[in-house]
Amino acid sequence: MTKTTFVSSDEIRSMFSAAMSAMYRAEVPAYGTLMDLVARVNQETLDADPKLRERLEDTDSLDRISEERHGAIRLGTPAELAMMRRVFAVMGMFPVGYYDLSTAGVPVHSTAFRPVGDASLKKNPFRVFTSLLRLDLIADQTLRAEAEATLSTRRIFTEGAVELTEKAERQGGLDRADAARFVSEALETFRWHDKARVSADMYARLHAAHRLIADVVSFKGPHINHLTPRTLDIDLVQARMPEYGISPKAVVEGPPTRKCAILLRQTSFKALNEPVLFEGEDDSWKEGSHTARFGEIEQRGIALTPKGRALYDDLLNASRKIVRPAADGSNAAEYEKALVEAFVPFPDSWEAIRAEGLGYFAYSLTAKGRKSKADPQASLDDLIAEGLVQFDPIVYEDFLPVSAAGIFQSNLGDDATQEFVASPNQQRFELDLGAKVLNEFEHYACIEQASIADCRQMLSAVQAAE
Repeated sequence: MTKTTFVSSDEIRSMFSAAMSAMYRAEVPAYGTLMDLVARVNQETLDADPKLRERLEDTDSLDRISEERHGAIRLGTPAELAMMRRVFAVMGMFPVGYYDLSTAGVPVHSTAFRPVGDASLKKNPFRVFTSLLRLDLIADQTLRAEAEATLSTRRIFTEGAVELTEKAERQGGLDRADAARFVSEALETFRWHDKARVSADMYARLHAAHRLIADVVSFKGPHINHLTPRTLDIDLVQARMPEYGISPKAVVEGPPTRKCAILLRQTSFKALNEPVLFEGEDDSWKEGSHTARFGEIEQRGIALTPKGRALYDDLLNASRKIVRPAADGSNAAEYEKALVEAFVPFPDSWEAIRAEGLGYFAYSLTAKGRKSKADPQASLDDLIAEGLVQFDPIVYEDFLPVSAAGIFQSNLGDDATQEFVASPNQQRFELDLGAKVLNEFEHYACIEQASIADCRQMLSAVQAAE
């Protein structure tokens, strides 16, 4: 009896991310231009910094730079979120982190679906920031009920996507033919639709409540609203975007420019104002427009420990008490100056960041260490001081709520960010999701500890070989 060979979830994820990229490039031509710009900047950065290239090669991270991208979608119901979790699981993507964006004036809470193992991340680090609309934050009870009724009648997954997800769950995977069909069926959920499911009047009322509410409720599915390539120099990409005919947002979200990058920096081009048709009377259609999709770029730095993240949050809040960035960019220079000054207390060398316990690092033996007969139980600091162990920053794979809200605001206008009562509800989110979200701090700590254990095991092996 012939045994069925399943395609790995890593390969399915690679197939899906490539298909998503091709679809989005066709739908939003400026995204293709952006990809070309980022590729050029990354190559120039690597050519100018041989040491960076060497560390990326030594840590098996070089190839993933060109493959890396993330997307973002916004869902309307708990049932959509629960099914999306199952679809992403087929691709080896799992919910990491809980984000309450109501604190930043956006009526959603979110998680990031992504691969979690080091090997899977190196094969393909594709991730999707996935938000669930908080209908409970719509103040108008009548509008809330109408939105809920509208969402209850839509089906964002094809029958084929559901069927193949269930098949993968039953048998533990998909063969090559089913995997190809799964990717094709799942892609339909993320496709743009230019016909709304609501009237122009209802769209206007949803839009008045919050632009993002209108985006989620009004359409057939959760069209992917951006894909994001990773750059090694976001400031250079930001400066060159106008040369490529792309208008960037005024400021880069996240921490200021640093020698040692921390967490996540993001920028984007302006959202498209796209023609759409709204439901009219007697099966007619009424012309209108909708603004949702844009292009985003990110530069990823080191994952911070809880201590490092607390310092980051304090310094970011301090800068925003001086200047809060306006969506139209009118105070961009003042904000960037305040940000740089606020972050002076955050050390800007890997040695200091490690010494102060602010970031997570992956440890490995040096060439000298691989030949050493050193005591495997010696302190880590001593092994480093003797040149036997080296450390590299662990890349932050997750997101920043304030930065996400800043991207929304700059693309959707100042009125896209409104005042909501901050109401984090991770327990409710996980109930709707049908699973717990992984704590990102615990995850990074485990990666760090595993790398230390590997170093000690290799030192022990050298001694045992004597």
